[in-house]
Amino acid sequence: MPVFDISLGIEPGMMVWPGDPLVVVEETSRMARGDLANVSTLRLGTHTGTHVDPPCHFIDGAVTVDEIPPDVLVGPAVVLDLRAVAGEITPQDLCALPDGAERVLFRTCNSDLWARGARAFPEDYVSLGLEGARWLAARGVRLVGTDFLSIEQRGAPGHPVHVALLEAGVVIVEGLDLHAVDPGDYTFMCLPLKVSGGDGAPARALLSRA
Repeated sequence: MPVFDISLGIEPGMMVWPGDPLVVVEETSRMARGDLANVSTLRLGTHTGTHVDPPCHFIDGAVTVDEIPPDVLVGPAVVLDLRAVAGEITPQDLCALPDGAERVLFRTCNSDLWARGARAFPEDYVSLGLEGARWLAARGVRLVGTDFLSIEQRGAPGHPVHVALLEAGVVIVEGLDLHAVDPGDYTFMCLPLKVSGGDGAPARALLSRA
């Protein structure tokens, strides 16, 4: 059964959210220089590349990334085809989500950025609107994944989409690369780094056919 790696590679020069730390990878020791092993130093932000937003990202004192129950991050998921959406995703765009679905991933035209190796931050991208976020939370969705570095439009005052989801306990996965994935039902696995008390963490995310 094929397994799809839907994670972004972490490397210097990759796209990051404006103002976030740039990725730095430095050689600490190298066998070619006579060292006993190859070791590197890695510096990056907690919301680099494919990453998980726990509730505490925007709600102080809420669940941290290491406290997310593993059964939220692993299980059946629906990849929705939202490639025709421009601007914000609304409840009408989400109506194909089956009743009882607990995990939903958005396949939008954002994934084309990753397919062509884009590094510059775009002026526009598809994001989730506030009514769409409230609709998902009301339906009992436990995890929402999106194929851009943020689920929300840049500059939204008060980050209402994040707050609406995270206040409802919905975990957000951002920075997925879904350009090679067809819409449909899958088994999803997302393993963020277990950063104690973390406001987020880079993750490896995989899909396999359900």
